[in-house]
Formats: sequence, C-alpha cells, structure tokens
Amino acid sequence: MTTGTTVIRNASWIIAWDEEQQRHHYLQDADVAFSGDKIVSVGGRFDSEVTREIDGRGKLVSPGLVNIHSHPLSEPMNKGFLDELGSPRLYMSSLYEFMPLFGADPEGRTACTQVALSELLLSGVTTLTDLSVPYDNWIDLLAQSGIRAVLAPMYRSARWFTKNGHVVEYEWDEAAGKAAMDQALATIDAANAHASGRMSGMIAPSQIDTCTADLIRDSFAEAKSRGIPFQIHAAQSVVEFHEITRRHGRTPIEWLHDLGVLSKGAIIGHGIFLNSHSSVHWPEADDFALLRDSGAAVAHCPTVFQRRGIAMQSVGAYIRAGIPVGIGTDTYPHNMLEEMRNALYNSRLMSGNPYDLRTHHIFDAATVGGAAILGRDDIGRLAKGAKADLFIADITHPAMRPLRDPIRSLVYVAAERAVRDVFVDGTQVVADGKVAAFDLDDATARLQEAQRRAEQRFAKLDFAGRTHLEASPLVYEVEG
Repeated sequence: MTTGTTVIRNASWIIAWDEEQQRHHYLQDADVAFSGDKIVSVGGRFDSEVTREIDGRGKLVSPGLVNIHSHPLSEPMNKGFLDELGSPRLYMSSLYEFMPLFGADPEGRTACTQVALSELLLSGVTTLTDLSVPYDNWIDLLAQSGIRAVLAPMYRSARWFTKNGHVVEYEWDEAAGKAAMDQALATIDAANAHASGRMSGMIAPSQIDTCTADLIRDSFAEAKSRGIPFQIHAAQSVVEFHEITRRHGRTPIEWLHDLGVLSKGAIIGHGIFLNSHSSVHWPEADDFALLRDSGAAVAHCPTVFQRRGIAMQSVGAYIRAGIPVGIGTDTYPHNMLEEMRNALYNSRLMSGNPYDLRTHHIFDAATVGGAAILGRDDIGRLAKGAKADLFIADITHPAMRPLRDPIRSLVYVAAERAVRDVFVDGTQVVADGKVAAFDLDDATARLQEAQRRAEQRFAKLDFAGRTHLEASPLVYEVEG
C-alpha cells in the first residue's frame, strides 16, 4: 500500500458511483483522489495537500474490474492449441478428450500464471477469483502481482477421462477428495492471514459431476460457516447435463437444489445448460425459475464457449430476471474487456435482439455486480471510502476515437490497448502499459518453452496415441 495522497487532476471522464441512486454515472473534467488504500474524493476539485498529481486530461478514470471466475494456472498454455478444437463425439466440448493432455509442468505453471496475471491487470482487472489446484508458490505469485485475489483452491472426488473419445468415465477416490478439501481450507486460511491484506478465500469443489453429494454439501456448509463464497462448475456441458440426469434423474440445477446448495452465497460456474437450452431437450423441468428464485449467482465466461459454437441463451434474460451475474475470463486471453464485449455480442446474437443486453448491464456485472457476488461493497466503484482500485485509460488512443461514449469505445473497440495505469489498494501495479511485478516478455518466452515440452508429452497421454499436430493441426502445413 502506498502512503500519501494521489490526485488524478482534471480527468476528462470519470465513471463515478452515485450512492443515492446506486448506479454508475459519468463526471467530466473533475478530480479523483486517494490516500493509502482508500478513495477520499470523487468529483469537483480536490484542494487538500497531495503527494502525487497525475494529469487526467485526455484520460478516463474507471473503477477496477472484478473477475469472479478465472484459471491462470493452466489456460495461457492452450493458446494456439484449443482455438478451434472440440470433441465431435462429446458435443464439441474440449474438457474431456483434450484439456487433460496439454498441461504445464511446474516451471510452465509459474509462467502460465505470470502471463495470465499480467493480461488481467493490463485489461483493468483489480480483483481476481483464481480457481486453481493449489501449488507451492501460488500465494507468493498472487501477492507479487499486486492484484486483489480471491483464492479458490479446487478439489474433487473423481477425475474424468475417456478411452475412446465418445464415452466419459470417472475414477472415484472419495477419501482423496476429502483430503484435498482439507488442504484447500488450509490454503484459504493462509490467504486470509497474508500480510498484504489483499488475499481472501472461496470454497470451490471443482465440478458437479466429479464431486460426491457429501463433498458438495459439506463444502457449502463450510462456506456458510466461514461467511465466504462458494463456487462450483455446473451446467457447463451437454456431457455433464446427461451424466447428472443419468445418475439422478434430475438436471444439474435441480440436483444442486436438492442438495440445498442452490441458494444465496453460491456461484454457478457457467450455468449455461439449463433444461430450456436447445441442446439438451429436457422440457419437464424449470431450471430458470429455480435459479431465479434461489439467490444463487452465475459466473458468465462467454469466450471459452463461443470457440466451440456454444452460448448461453441468453445472459440478457438472466439479468432481466434478477439472477446475479458476474463476468470471468475462463480462458486465454485473460482479457476482461474482450470478455465483456463477447458477452454483449453473444447475448444479442442468441436472442436476435440488439436490445437484449445493454452495455451498462455488463459493465455493472464486471464491477459492482461481481463485487456484490463476492460479498464486497468497497470494490468495483469509485466512491469515497471505497478501496483505491481503479484504472486509467487513454481516450486519445486512436482506437478510442472518435470519442462519443468512453465505455463503448473501450469495450467495443480499444479494450486493453487504451489501459495505461492500474492501481490496487492505492499502489500502482501497471504504469504506462507495463506490469510492474513481472517481466512479461520473459514470462511469455518461458511459457512458449513449456508449451513445446507439453507437445512432446501429448501422444503418451492421448488414448488414441495422436501427436499434438494430428489432434490440432496448424492452420497451414509447414513445407521445406
């Protein structure tokens, strides 16, 4: 945390929080000031003594973005491999046949995480929910980055695999799942005790189809007793939908309801395949009403699904129904602004209606909406007393011009290219478009080396013995 007082002077545009109206609004040609880790003034002119003055002319000052679902440990490794790859005999998901085959080794995991955290910060994210399997230097990397982190250590009772590319099987070890939950709770305790004060925890059994009923119930009870959020991947694939209905005769949403988990404090990771989705043909249920009435939230991550021709139908309907929706970056690039753009376009495409979802709905979901889902009212907004988590974008960047509405220019066109400076807890973590904590060029070089090593392991892990090039050919053949 930085001491002293910083003022962003004469900012051309400010996305400020109106406490009385409980909404964002624009201010122009005004100041934003913060001292230590708190915002002390938004709007007007700040005339108190300052330690640092930043020229806000030609700048947009925005609240930092709140990301409620992300996988920094693994996803950057998949760039160039999963861009147009799905399993034709598993409803085009890549979860079961391909993703387990392309993992990073320990050195690669560090590079993966550094690259993802850098991408997140560069796209204006100041609060991150990190769903990862615990590893040795996890907390250290998050602390080093300067980001506000919610650690969600994942655990499960079974692993999935396929022997033939069209049947998903599960290898169960309930004792190992319980032991992994205990380890996850210890990790959460360590995060809460971290000296930075920027770490907290979330209970996160991995997937609805890889966890026993007892593990899910016990996990939710633990989250409630600790007063922290709970998140589980559910309704994320047609395979999972059919697996849960085969086991229980209930949809994934119905089964979570039966377990007492579908309620306020729970976050459903993805929540796409409700019984009403056109891909599942299960008319004798009403998942939408169950979700709507439950108080449970949905973590919406459109990019990873749109690559495989899959989309929610539609997020505009969820939001209009009052279902709490937050935004996450489930996949590479970890670019929150592009994720917001995809959420808007996909919802309009699926509904056939450009008015199905408005820009303010998604900006709210990525700021105050995500904050509320995490149980916070001091992030995701520029207001006196809130945390000094914010970013500054250059509205003179060519991609922002001609400028009529800065959020539209940022989300629909410029994205991270216009983001210049990011502050978390009042400390600058991005300066002039450069991440302070990591050497991004070095991290991407190490990630590329790790990807080459993963390619060598691929054929040994694949049930069909394919090479990585046979599974995911390059766009054009290499000749000569």
